[in-house]
Amino acid sequence: MRPFLKVEKMSVGYGTTTVLDKLDLDIEKGEFVALLGSSGCGKTTLLRTIAGFAKPFSGSIRVADRDVTQMPPDKRGMALVFQSYALWPHMTVAQNIGYGLKLQRQSRHNIDARVKEMQNLLGLAGLGNRKPGQLSGGQRQRVALGRALAVDPEILLLDEPLSNLDARIRLTVRHEIRSLQKRLGITAIHVTHDREEAMVMADRIVIMNAGRIEQEGSPEDVYNKPASPFVAAFMGAENLLSMHARVHGEQVELMESAFNLSIVTARAGRTLTTGPIELRFRAEAARLASSADKSALEPGALELRGQVASVSYPGGHWRHAVSLGGNEILVDADTPFNQGETVKVRIPAESLFIFNAAEGVTETRAH
Repeated sequence: MRPFLKVEKMSVGYGTTTVLDKLDLDIEKGEFVALLGSSGCGKTTLLRTIAGFAKPFSGSIRVADRDVTQMPPDKRGMALVFQSYALWPHMTVAQNIGYGLKLQRQSRHNIDARVKEMQNLLGLAGLGNRKPGQLSGGQRQRVALGRALAVDPEILLLDEPLSNLDARIRLTVRHEIRSLQKRLGITAIHVTHDREEAMVMADRIVIMNAGRIEQEGSPEDVYNKPASPFVAAFMGAENLLSMHARVHGEQVELMESAFNLSIVTARAGRTLTTGPIELRFRAEAARLASSADKSALEPGALELRGQVASVSYPGGHWRHAVSLGGNEILVDADTPFNQGETVKVRIPAESLFIFNAAEGVTETRAH
């Protein structure tokens, strides 16, 4: 079956700078896809090109087998919700929601009915005569969403629409958007730099880095099976150790260093070769134990020996910076250990993300 939206070998840039180079992306009908990445990775350029606000040098964009590559934005069957909401300040809520329908020259009766439907759907009933300046951030965001949905688009494009909301409202609105998308069965593409936002909203996450797709998959896949050091770090595995490994068939031996004994763990489908490796893990995945703890290590788990450099309480757990020589890793625990205490850091096999290191990176270090 052919994808509903197909981006094929698309290259986009500004002047002589290429932002996206021969990029391919398939999206199914009714799917919610998050484009995730840090600033400058190309995710907004990709969204704007799909919408028709940027023109590719080469490649094509197809929607339901229609080639829309050269079509103007209003002919593509898409609607874009901007980061700034882009509401008309002099218009009422009802006029803003009905703006796209007015451009389509629909009848006053149809516009009024559709605007009323959108207001009810988005919890804006009774606010139709207010101006945007009289609304809260969350309400303005809903008006922008209503204006986009009123024209009944085939594809809803969301350009960081929650970034201007405060943290508490953002949690509510992202669940509202997700449940609305599911109820309407609409195809949605959502640009965000917020990992958690992508995880809770999307069916599939497309992680972008330097103008290319680094990995795409379900939230569980990209979180638990990162395909590269970049993805592992972006998905929260910010602790970094550089070590040496010896690969024997389906097993990987992590060699002894000043901070760990050698262990053997499963290769588990990883593409690894003998030599320097980059190992990443999350602060919450590791377990902290006292140096006197004699409990047995789980098979394939890594145990590090270090010293507590500092302790803080970000809420819900204690965060420890553990020194491994001149470097530090972060480890969370339910109870605090003392600063200066010698500890064991135990990381289960399934929480170890192991990659072949770039050439020349051999010393043990942590970020």
